Amino acid sequence: MDFHCHLDLYPGARTVSEEASRRNQFTWLVTTSPRAFEATSKVLGHVPRVLITPGLHPELVEQRAGELPQLLKQMEQAIAVGEVGMDGSYRFKSSLPIQRKVFEAVVSRSRELGGRALSIHSRGAVKEVLPILLKNPRFGTAVLHWFSGTLAEVEIAHKIGCWFSLGPAAFASAAGRALATKLPRDRVVPESDGPFATEGGAPIQPWSMARTAELLAVSWGCSESEAVQTLTHNSGRLLTVMGWPGSP
Repeated sequence: MDFHCHLDLYPGARTVSEEASRRNQFTWLVTTSPRAFEATSKVLGHVPRVLITPGLHPELVEQRAGELPQLLKQMEQAIAVGEVGMDGSYRFKSSLPIQRKVFEAVVSRSRELGGRALSIHSRGAVKEVLPILLKNPRFGTAVLHWFSGTLAEVEIAHKIGCWFSLGPAAFASAAGRALATKLPRDRVVPESDGPFATEGGAPIQPWSMARTAELLAVSWGCSESEAVQTLTHNSGRLLTVMGWPGSP
């Protein structure tokens, strides 16, 4: 399972996608813009067990905000949306006002459509993202990708039903390892965030769930098999919530 991956951006994307389809029961291919969603759907839309979703990455919002109407239209036929969200890190902080406008529009549209699963980027902007979700009851299901908020924010996110997708790269820092111990175990699912996320200097592959379980086992103080079992069970539950046709 992989709940956040940029399959279309790997070198040799078709080959990697086909390998992910063979190895994974499910791979969530998040796109970075509406145009990328259209192009990727044409090239990789035939690959089994891969969900391709429309998105508008917050790092690109300043340049591609004009594509927002296209994204809102694409959402009508999608069961999930991603990558969307906000980024308050130094490089992108200046575009927060337009990021907020776009993210608010996406969450509001999700609510109007009866709810969608959203793969949400919130680096340096958790305090911006959570209030928008709170203002839109019945927006759907939030999957907070590579979450890096505070313990208080974890508790708020948990109370409003958020899930947390986590991959090997999240354990590279002491802060990331510490946070992993605090996440609610029944809401954690695996991700790779490849090819952007790396481990040992190499892009993390979409079939990295076993590695995530190995690292989580240390954080959780349990066996690797128990961590795998938890991730598998959680993944099945989330896929059912999402309405994925192949869910258990």
